[in-house]
Amino acid sequence: MDKTGLSADAAQLVRCARMNATKKTARRAKPERIYQLRISLDEAEPSVWRRLWVPDTLTLAKLDRVLQAAMGWTNSHLHDFAIEGRSYGVPREDEFLDELPPLLDDRKHTVADVLGTTVQRFSYLYDFGDHWQHTVVVEQVMLPNELNTWPLCLEGRNACPPEDVGGLGGYEEFLQALRDPTHEEHEAMWRWGGGPFDPAGFDVNATNAAIRALKL
Repeated sequence: MDKTGLSADAAQLVRCARMNATKKTARRAKPERIYQLRISLDEAEPSVWRRLWVPDTLTLAKLDRVLQAAMGWTNSHLHDFAIEGRSYGVPREDEFLDELPPLLDDRKHTVADVLGTTVQRFSYLYDFGDHWQHTVVVEQVMLPNELNTWPLCLEGRNACPPEDVGGLGGYEEFLQALRDPTHEEHEAMWRWGGGPFDPAGFDVNATNAAIRALKL
């Protein structure tokens, strides 16, 4: 029994509950600013883009997950952010590390830290192999209200390419093969892609469901 009269097990449960409550409070810290971002996939034709609201309390690691969910990526590859001359991402070790620019841990920096009120655009790279380069434009910096304090997709256009399709060149070859039943790769690409693929497909409801499912 402790001084509160609880058994050791009960006291431990109370302490755990308090710790969890503290963590949830920290995770739900009230934002001071809301950023309206427009992310677009560079050089894609027609343009693939999404417009989002994100609170300044998100870490860049969590912003990465929001951007992926919004675009349609599946968190299957590494990423990095290039913001005001600095690179942020997942710390990694490899033999070429000394040849790369210093990489700051994106779990330790918030959107507020790196964007402030002056940054107007930055780059986001997903998948170092297929090299999906995105441009993110800060369209507005707003005050929080009861409608905008969680990550949200407002609108967008066109589908994200399939994972591991081989970059923009591979994506165009994939679409050509699917469109033409006589193409020598038609059946192979149909099987690889799992059936029909609509390059114009975008569903804001499904996108927001994917964002809500994230553990942020």
